[in-house]
Amino acid sequence: MRNRSGWWIIVLIMVLLDVYVFQAVRALTNGASEKTRIIIYSIYWAISAASMAFIVLMPLFESDTWPKTIRNYTFAIIVGLFIAKLLAAVFFLIDDVRRLFTWIVSMIVPEDPAETRISPGWNLSRSAFFSWMGFAVGGGMFGTLLYGFSNKYNYQLKKIKLAYTNLPAGFKGLKIVHISDIHSGSFTNKKAVEHGVEMILKQNADIILFTGDLVNDRYEEMHNYTDVFSRLKAPMGVYSTLGNHDYGDYVQWDSKEHKIQNLENLKELQQQMGWRLLMNEHVTLQRNGDEIALIGIENWSGRKGFSRYGKMSAAYPGSEKYPFKILMSHDPSHWDVEVRTTYPNIDLTLAGHTHGMQFGLETPFMKWSPVQWVYNRWAGLYEEGKQKLYVNRGYGFIGYPGRVGILPEITVIELA
Repeated sequence: MRNRSGWWIIVLIMVLLDVYVFQAVRALTNGASEKTRIIIYSIYWAISAASMAFIVLMPLFESDTWPKTIRNYTFAIIVGLFIAKLLAAVFFLIDDVRRLFTWIVSMIVPEDPAETRISPGWNLSRSAFFSWMGFAVGGGMFGTLLYGFSNKYNYQLKKIKLAYTNLPAGFKGLKIVHISDIHSGSFTNKKAVEHGVEMILKQNADIILFTGDLVNDRYEEMHNYTDVFSRLKAPMGVYSTLGNHDYGDYVQWDSKEHKIQNLENLKELQQQMGWRLLMNEHVTLQRNGDEIALIGIENWSGRKGFSRYGKMSAAYPGSEKYPFKILMSHDPSHWDVEVRTTYPNIDLTLAGHTHGMQFGLETPFMKWSPVQWVYNRWAGLYEEGKQKLYVNRGYGFIGYPGRVGILPEITVIELA
């Protein structure tokens, strides 16, 4: 009942927002013919009613069983429309506050009739400006989100070179391919996914490291893609860790045993693909007569609401003897909360999780995404003292089936 109540609250918010935005639609179409107004109003409310009906039906008719393409794109469009209306409403609210202030002032200070005659319709003109500006910004945002659908498989290579004074000579020039957040349950284009895997293979990496979220919830989501990702091979192997979505914490299971079995099946699946899943443990990497440690832990988040299955107390002991250590930890908040404070000898941490929110702006001069209001470390390279963190922007996507500004990433790291 609680979940259904939550959905009805969302619908109520949508209704109130639709009513508010509609007032601006009415004001801007006031001079149009009656037939034109009827057409515009009908289209507006038909789209609004369809959106609300979809939101209501999702929990009532088990949306997890709906065709993936219909569910994902319809939900994304509805959310996009909501965001567009919300942005437009900000401009309408500014104008409403302005008009309220003007009215209060007029009650205190009587207007000069002469001034009123000189600029008739001035307030209406300004209101129209705010209304058109609101629709332009909201429409622009909606159009941008629609455009983002075409970017979800637009894989980008990010190549970086990291220098360390304590890196053994045998590992100089080591090439690592780092990927994260595959989210196979969201894929609808197998050929596009295969193209990304081919890009990875062309890098001729010495080792491939995957930092979690292979699926959205269920191991079955990998059935159609096991043959694709089992192609990933490297001389020193393919290693992986678990992300928060891999545990199946975000869906209702028939029983606790069913959920546990799902995770066991996911572990076995990775083994079948030839991946070495690290579960709160470390392994020794050997190259040219030298050795370093690779540590992998289960999901460990520094934020409330996310799981802490990871145990550094189990994974770290024994790795102290190695001069260089790489940690694979899905959630980048782990770095600040525990790694930097308790394990200063870990040289390089690799993470993912944030996806860069799949929305933002990146240029040679700046990097921005709304996710930075939640995560201090959300994309790219971060350094504190001798320690480094690299946050991969994610190979896949979840929720919104697209990317705007923050594109899917394949990271190529060379150690020097």
